[in-house]
Amino acid sequence: MSEAHLSPPRAGRVWLILSLLLVAVLLIVWWLWPSEPSRTPASGSSFASFGQGIPVRVEPVRQALFEVYDKALGSVTPLNVVNVRSRVAGELVEIHFEEGQRVKAGDLLAVIDPRSYRIALQQAEGTLQQNRALLKNAETDLRRYRQLHGEDSISRQVLDTQEALYSQYQGTLASNQAAVDEARLNLDYTRIRAPIDGRVGLRQLDPGNLVAANDATALVVITQTQPVAISFTLPEGALPAVLARHRRGEQLLVQAWDRGERQLLGEGVLASVDNQIDATTGTLKLKARFDNEDEVLIPNQFVNVRLRVETLEDALLIPSAAVQFGGRGVFAYVVNGNNKVEIRNLQLGPDDGESTVVLEGLKAGERVVLEGTDRLREGSDVEVIEAGPGGQAAVEGAGNAAQ
Repeated sequence: MSEAHLSPPRAGRVWLILSLLLVAVLLIVWWLWPSEPSRTPASGSSFASFGQGIPVRVEPVRQALFEVYDKALGSVTPLNVVNVRSRVAGELVEIHFEEGQRVKAGDLLAVIDPRSYRIALQQAEGTLQQNRALLKNAETDLRRYRQLHGEDSISRQVLDTQEALYSQYQGTLASNQAAVDEARLNLDYTRIRAPIDGRVGLRQLDPGNLVAANDATALVVITQTQPVAISFTLPEGALPAVLARHRRGEQLLVQAWDRGERQLLGEGVLASVDNQIDATTGTLKLKARFDNEDEVLIPNQFVNVRLRVETLEDALLIPSAAVQFGGRGVFAYVVNGNNKVEIRNLQLGPDDGESTVVLEGLKAGERVVLEGTDRLREGSDVEVIEAGPGGQAAVEGAGNAAQ
């Protein structure tokens, strides 16, 4: 049998195999093809039905106490800083403090070798004792000469000479007493004591070093950390309210916050105000005093300062996010009892970033739109939803479902 007779059956088998493969592929595609998702929200969803209203989240206008603060950047400054130096020269033989230790005024910090100063004191005391004996002898002679002069046994000149000698010894004795006091003072200076209460820094000199009087290198630095001050500046536009209350003798609260304004480091009071405005920056320097009992405030630390200028009683407050700005000025969307939107022009007062004081335009208890304002117009129907864990995302999801 020739090849011409075998070709047609082979061709048929090939087409059969290809057809079976195509059918199998179509079956697999049909089996794996995803079904059309249901457009009906799942049972229990927060946004199962919103009707025709635009979903929004609202907050009521509340009435509460509101504290007005001026904010500034400040620096912690110690009230006193002392560089402890020796007043006498000699070898540093003892150290009586630990680095970073708190000390009180009068505490012993270090000792300079006192032997040479003790000897100098003894010499001064010896000279004083010698001249005291000479003065006593001159005083005895003076009494005798006065008696003899009264008996007309000696001349007036001899008596005058003795009186002058007595006065001379008195002056010498006073000079000797001063030398004794100086030697005793120098001996006392060999024991270096803390001049103020505070915290010592790192030691600059070690025992065994020779120290000069009033040496350029301080033994240690003592910084007063309780209390401390914080220096800051305010722009001249914010000064009238502050100065008026400060000059009336009111205690203005000052708070110190960390750089991120998340942690309150301490509270103090405004202590002093500078007497002139910096012409370059248009600001005035102020200083607040903090007890700093836990020593959280460290000298030269930068902090965020809040100065309480005023306390508003029963202020109308709304979330700052509800305040809108547009061509008609400052306004807010208000939802009435029929769930319709009204646009209210507002006159605003101070704010703290989270809440804003409303001076005119709203009443306590009215509801302002906080989220979902993008498609709102005057008279729009809305659907008020409660804020869930998603916050803004929940409102946006509800808006998509309503569309």
